[in-house]
Amino acid sequence: MTPVELAQEIRRRADPIIKGGGRFITALAGAPGAGKSTLATDLVAALGTGARVVPMDGFHLDNPVLVARGLLPRKGCPESFDALGFVHLVQRLRVETEVVIPVFDRHLDLARAGGDVVGADDRLLIVEGNYLLLDADPWALARPIYDLTVALDVPEAELERRLIARWLEHGHDADAARARALSNDIPNARRVVRESVPAQIVIHQPG
Repeated sequence: MTPVELAQEIRRRADPIIKGGGRFITALAGAPGAGKSTLATDLVAALGTGARVVPMDGFHLDNPVLVARGLLPRKGCPESFDALGFVHLVQRLRVETEVVIPVFDRHLDLARAGGDVVGADDRLLIVEGNYLLLDADPWALARPIYDLTVALDVPEAELERRLIARWLEHGHDADAARARALSNDIPNARRVVRESVPAQIVIHQPG
Protein backbone atom coordinates (compact mmCIF):
# COMPACT_ATOMS: atom_id res chain seq x y z
CA MET A 1 0.00 0.00 0.00
CA THR A 2 1.45 3.35 -1.05
CA PRO A 3 1.18 6.52 1.06
CA VAL A 4 -1.42 7.86 -1.38
CA GLU A 5 -3.49 4.67 -1.10
CA LEU A 6 -3.26 4.75 2.69
CA ALA A 7 -4.26 8.42 2.70
CA GLN A 8 -7.28 7.56 0.58
CA GLU A 9 -8.26 4.84 3.06
CA ILE A 10 -7.85 7.24 5.98
CA ARG A 11 -10.00 9.82 4.20
CA ARG A 12 -12.69 7.23 3.49
CA ARG A 13 -12.88 6.17 7.13
CA ALA A 14 -12.47 9.69 8.50
CA ASP A 15 -15.10 11.53 6.48
CA PRO A 16 -18.11 10.67 8.71
CA ILE A 17 -16.17 11.62 11.84
CA ILE A 18 -14.82 14.84 10.35
CA LYS A 19 -18.28 15.84 9.10
CA GLY A 20 -19.57 15.27 12.61
CA GLY A 21 -17.03 17.72 14.00
CA GLY A 22 -14.57 15.20 15.42
CA ARG A 23 -10.98 14.21 14.85
CA PHE A 24 -9.76 11.03 13.18
CA ILE A 25 -6.68 9.61 14.90
CA THR A 26 -4.45 7.17 13.04
CA ALA A 27 -1.78 5.35 15.06
CA LEU A 28 1.31 4.62 12.98
CA ALA A 29 3.61 2.17 14.75
CA GLY A 30 6.77 0.27 13.93
CA ALA A 31 10.28 -0.57 15.06
CA PRO A 32 13.13 1.94 15.16
CA GLY A 33 14.29 2.49 11.60
CA ALA A 34 11.06 1.23 10.05
CA GLY A 35 10.35 4.55 8.33
CA LYS A 36 7.49 5.85 10.47
CA SER A 37 8.50 9.51 10.29
CA THR A 38 8.93 9.40 6.52
CA LEU A 39 5.57 7.72 5.99
CA ALA A 40 3.85 10.10 8.41
CA THR A 41 5.22 13.08 6.49
CA ASP A 42 4.11 11.55 3.18
CA LEU A 43 0.65 10.88 4.59
CA VAL A 44 0.20 14.45 5.75
CA ALA A 45 1.25 15.68 2.30
CA ALA A 46 -1.22 13.31 0.62
CA LEU A 47 -4.06 14.10 3.04
CA GLY A 48 -3.62 17.85 2.70
CA THR A 49 -5.45 20.49 4.71
CA GLY A 50 -6.29 19.47 8.27
CA ALA A 51 -3.69 16.73 8.54
CA ARG A 52 -0.68 16.77 10.85
CA VAL A 53 1.77 14.52 12.66
CA VAL A 54 1.80 14.05 16.43
CA PRO A 55 5.08 12.31 17.40
CA MET A 56 5.45 10.07 20.43
CA ASP A 57 9.10 11.10 20.76
CA GLY A 58 8.19 14.26 22.65
CA PHE A 59 7.75 12.05 25.71
CA HIS A 60 11.40 11.01 26.00
CA LEU A 61 12.58 11.37 29.59
CA ASP A 62 15.55 13.74 29.94
CA ASN A 63 19.02 12.21 30.17
CA PRO A 64 19.56 13.09 33.88
CA VAL A 65 16.37 11.19 34.72
CA LEU A 66 17.55 8.23 32.65
CA VAL A 67 20.93 8.31 34.37
CA ALA A 68 19.24 8.24 37.78
CA ARG A 69 17.19 5.25 36.68
CA GLY A 70 20.10 3.43 35.05
CA LEU A 71 18.39 3.66 31.65
CA LEU A 72 20.64 5.98 29.67
CA PRO A 73 22.30 3.13 27.71
CA ARG A 74 18.79 1.90 26.84
CA LYS A 75 17.39 5.28 25.77
CA GLY A 76 14.52 4.61 23.41
CA CYS A 77 13.18 1.56 25.26
CA PRO A 78 9.57 1.75 26.51
CA GLU A 79 10.66 2.52 30.07
CA SER A 80 12.60 5.59 28.91
CA PHE A 81 9.40 7.45 27.99
CA ASP A 82 6.71 9.21 29.99
CA ALA A 83 4.21 6.66 28.73
CA LEU A 84 1.32 7.79 30.92
CA GLY A 85 1.89 11.36 29.81
CA PHE A 86 1.63 10.19 26.23
CA VAL A 87 -1.64 8.38 26.98
CA HIS A 88 -3.05 11.54 28.57
CA LEU A 89 -2.11 13.47 25.43
CA VAL A 90 -3.98 11.04 23.19
CA GLN A 91 -7.00 11.27 25.47
CA ARG A 92 -6.89 15.07 25.29
CA LEU A 93 -6.58 15.01 21.50
CA ARG A 94 -9.90 13.19 21.37
CA VAL A 95 -11.86 15.75 23.38
CA GLU A 96 -10.04 19.10 23.48
CA THR A 97 -10.04 21.68 20.70
CA GLU A 98 -6.48 22.90 21.28
CA VAL A 99 -3.72 20.78 22.80
CA VAL A 100 -0.11 21.80 23.46
CA ILE A 101 2.22 18.93 22.59
CA PRO A 102 5.89 18.25 23.40
CA VAL A 103 8.42 17.67 20.64
CA PHE A 104 11.82 16.00 20.74
CA ASP A 105 14.73 18.18 19.69
CA ARG A 106 17.34 15.82 18.25
CA HIS A 107 20.00 18.54 18.12
CA LEU A 108 19.61 19.25 21.85
CA ASP A 109 18.78 15.59 22.63
CA LEU A 110 15.85 16.54 24.84
CA ALA A 111 12.10 17.05 24.73
CA ARG A 112 10.61 20.56 24.68
CA ALA A 113 7.35 20.60 26.62
CA GLY A 114 5.59 23.42 24.74
CA GLY A 115 7.06 22.60 21.37
CA ASP A 116 3.92 22.68 19.24
CA VAL A 117 0.14 23.04 19.29
CA VAL A 118 -2.59 20.91 17.76
CA GLY A 119 -5.35 23.34 16.85
CA ALA A 120 -9.02 23.24 16.01
CA ASP A 121 -8.37 22.84 12.29
CA ASP A 122 -6.14 19.81 12.80
CA ARG A 123 -8.67 17.04 12.26
CA LEU A 124 -6.63 14.22 10.69
CA LEU A 125 -3.94 13.25 13.16
CA ILE A 126 -1.13 10.81 12.43
CA VAL A 127 0.23 9.77 15.82
CA GLU A 128 3.53 8.00 15.21
CA GLY A 129 5.90 6.09 17.46
CA ASN A 130 7.48 2.76 18.29
CA TYR A 131 5.25 1.63 21.13
CA LEU A 132 1.74 2.72 20.18
CA LEU A 133 0.58 -0.90 19.90
CA LEU A 134 2.62 -2.34 22.77
CA ASP A 135 0.44 -4.80 24.66
CA ALA A 136 1.30 -3.41 28.11
CA ASP A 137 -0.03 -0.66 30.33
CA PRO A 138 -0.02 2.25 30.20
CA TRP A 139 0.56 2.15 26.43
CA ALA A 140 -2.47 -0.07 25.88
CA LEU A 141 -4.76 2.51 27.51
CA ALA A 142 -4.48 4.70 24.41
CA ARG A 143 -5.38 1.93 21.99
CA PRO A 144 -9.19 2.29 22.22
CA ILE A 145 -8.85 5.97 21.25
CA TYR A 146 -7.23 5.28 17.88
CA ASP A 147 -9.63 5.18 14.94
CA LEU A 148 -7.17 3.26 12.78
CA THR A 149 -3.95 1.40 13.55
CA VAL A 150 -1.19 0.97 10.99
CA ALA A 151 2.11 -0.88 11.42
CA LEU A 152 5.24 -0.98 9.31
CA ASP A 153 6.79 -4.44 8.98
CA VAL A 154 10.46 -4.37 7.96
CA PRO A 155 12.86 -7.35 8.06
CA GLU A 156 15.38 -7.16 10.88
CA ALA A 157 18.36 -7.23 8.53
CA GLU A 158 17.03 -4.14 6.76
CA LEU A 159 16.36 -2.41 10.08
CA GLU A 160 19.94 -3.13 11.11
CA ARG A 161 21.27 -1.65 7.86
CA ARG A 162 19.18 1.50 8.26
CA LEU A 163 20.02 1.97 11.93
CA ILE A 164 23.75 1.63 11.35
CA ALA A 165 23.46 4.16 8.52
CA ARG A 166 21.58 6.51 10.87
CA TRP A 167 24.38 6.44 13.44
CA LEU A 168 26.98 6.92 10.72
CA GLU A 169 25.09 10.05 9.67
CA HIS A 170 25.29 11.22 13.29
CA GLY A 171 29.09 11.14 13.12
CA HIS A 172 29.88 7.71 14.61
CA ASP A 173 32.58 5.59 13.05
CA ALA A 174 31.62 2.21 11.58
CA ASP A 175 32.32 0.18 14.75
CA ALA A 176 30.53 2.63 17.03
CA ALA A 177 27.53 2.88 14.69
CA ARG A 178 27.17 -0.88 14.57
CA ALA A 179 27.55 -1.15 18.35
CA ARG A 180 24.86 1.48 18.97
CA ALA A 181 22.45 -0.21 16.59
CA LEU A 182 22.96 -3.74 17.89
CA SER A 183 23.17 -2.95 21.60
CA ASN A 184 20.02 -0.84 21.86
CA ASP A 185 18.05 -0.18 18.66
CA ILE A 186 17.72 -3.79 17.54
CA PRO A 187 16.63 -5.05 21.00
CA ASN A 188 14.00 -2.30 21.01
CA ALA A 189 12.93 -3.31 17.51
CA ARG A 190 12.56 -6.94 18.59
CA ARG A 191 10.44 -5.83 21.52
CA VAL A 192 8.14 -3.85 19.21
CA VAL A 193 7.68 -6.91 16.99
CA ARG A 194 7.30 -9.40 19.83
CA GLU A 195 5.10 -7.44 22.23
CA SER A 196 2.80 -5.36 20.00
CA VAL A 197 -0.76 -6.29 19.11
CA PRO A 198 -1.61 -6.65 15.40
CA ALA A 199 -2.49 -3.48 13.51
CA GLN A 200 -5.58 -3.15 11.33
CA ILE A 201 -3.34 -2.37 8.36
CA VAL A 202 0.17 -3.79 8.02
CA ILE A 203 2.52 -2.40 5.39
CA HIS A 204 5.23 -4.94 4.53
CA GLN A 205 8.51 -3.60 3.20
CA PRO A 206 11.10 -5.77 1.44
CA GLY A 207 14.53 -6.31 2.92
